[in-house]
Amino acid sequence: MTTSYADFINRKTHLGGNYGFAPTFIPDAAFDFQRHLIEWAVNKGRAALFADCGLGKSLMQLSYAENVVRHTNKPVLLLTPLAVGSQMVKEANKFGVFAGRSTTGKHDGKAKVVITNYEKLHYFDPNDFAGTVCDESSVLKNFDGVTKAAVTDFMRKQKFGLLCTATAAPNDHIELGTSSEALGYLGFMDMLGKFFKKAEATTSRSQEHRSGIYRFRGHAERDFWRWVCSWARAVRKPSDLGFNDGKFKLPELITREHIVEAKKPLDGMLFSMPAHGLAEQRQERSRTVEERCEMAAACVASSEKSAVMWCHLNKEGDMLERIVKDAVQVSGDDTDEDKEERFDAFASGQIRVLISKPKIAGFGLNWQHCHHQTFFPSHSFEQWYQSIRRSWRFGQKHPVTIDVITSEGERGVLQNLQRKAAQAEEMFSHLVALMNNEMHIEKKAKPTTSIVKPLW
Repeated sequence: MTTSYADFINRKTHLGGNYGFAPTFIPDAAFDFQRHLIEWAVNKGRAALFADCGLGKSLMQLSYAENVVRHTNKPVLLLTPLAVGSQMVKEANKFGVFAGRSTTGKHDGKAKVVITNYEKLHYFDPNDFAGTVCDESSVLKNFDGVTKAAVTDFMRKQKFGLLCTATAAPNDHIELGTSSEALGYLGFMDMLGKFFKKAEATTSRSQEHRSGIYRFRGHAERDFWRWVCSWARAVRKPSDLGFNDGKFKLPELITREHIVEAKKPLDGMLFSMPAHGLAEQRQERSRTVEERCEMAAACVASSEKSAVMWCHLNKEGDMLERIVKDAVQVSGDDTDEDKEERFDAFASGQIRVLISKPKIAGFGLNWQHCHHQTFFPSHSFEQWYQSIRRSWRFGQKHPVTIDVITSEGERGVLQNLQRKAAQAEEMFSHLVALMNNEMHIEKKAKPTTSIVKPLW
C-alpha cells in the first residue's frame, strides 16, 4: 500500500475535520453573528462555543439541535445544569423548536429535542439520540470523575455534539483538553503530550503559560491555538468575530466593597489580623457570619427592588433568610421541583429577594429583571463571574450593583479574586486574538502546488 506525502502530512496534523452538514434551520430572531456561529457549528458537526453570558447561547444550541434532528430524523439530548431545564423549554418554544423534558430516560418521541439535567444522564441510552448538546459545559469540571467520564463516553458514541459555556478559562488547558476529548477530537493526555511538557521548578512563572505543572513546548503555542480554533469559537462580544456590537453593550457594573470587623478578635489578639492559608480563612469566615450577614441585610434593606444574595455556608443562608424581609432561600436540601419553582417565582417577580449558593444557582439562569446582588467572596473566580452574570449580561437595561462583603481578616481573599478577574480578562482577550488570527486557516486535503519529481 503506497502512501502519498500529502496523506503523511494529514496524519501528522491535529486539526478537527468537518463532520456536519449545511444547516436548514436558523430562527429569524438570530443576529448576524449568531447565524454565523450556528452555520459554523452545524457544518463542523462536533464543536464548542465559548460565548459570553447574554450572547444567545440558548438560541444557538437549540438551533444546532433542531438542525441535527431534521438531518437525521432522530432526537437530540440537551443537558443543562439543575433548574435550568424549564427556562430552556420556554426558550425553545420562543424560537420554534419543539422541546420536552425528561428526568427518567423515557420520552414519548413527540419532542425531538429532549432536555434533562446532567445528574440524570445515566437514565438515557446514547443510541437513542443522534447527538448531545451540553449547556454550560464548564460545570463538568465541578462534577466527580465518574460523571465527567459518563458525559464524555455518552457523546463519543454519537456523530454530533456541541459544548456551550461562557467560562472556558483560556489559561486552563486542562479544561480545553477535556472538551476536546468529549467531542471526539484529541484526547486529554494526547493533548498534553503533543503541545506541553512538564515545567521545570526553576522556570520563571512570568515566562511561561502554565496549566498545573505543564507549559507549552517550544514553538507549540501557535499550533495549540490553531488546533483549538479548528473545533471551537470564543466570543465575548460580536465584534470579536468582526460583526457590529449594536445592542450588545454591557451596562455599568458598580462594585461596592464593605469590610466588616469581627465583634470579638481571636483569643490572645487585640485586633483582627489577616488570615493566612485556607484553614485560617475558613475559621475567619465562620466566626464572622453574623457581622457579614448583617451588612448584607443592610445593603438589601436600602432598596425595595429585587436582589440576589449569594452565600457559601449553610448558616449564612439560614441567617440571611431570618433577618432579610421578603427573602426566600434555595438550598441543597430542597427538592429539584422546589428549586425550579422558587427560581421561576423569583424570575417572575413573585419573590423579591433570593438567597442561594453559586454552585446551586450560579449557572445558566437569566435574571435580567434583577440588578442588585450581595456577594461573600471566595477564591473561585468562576463562581464570582457566573454569579454576577446572572444579572450583569447583555440585555440588562440598568446598571448592576454588587455589594462585596468580607471581613478584615479575609482581605487577602478579595485581593486574590480581583487578581484572577484581571488575569482572566487579559487571557481571554489573548485567546480571542489568537483565534481570530487562525480561524481563516483552512485544512487542505491536497497540496496547493503539485510535487515535481526529480528526473533521477
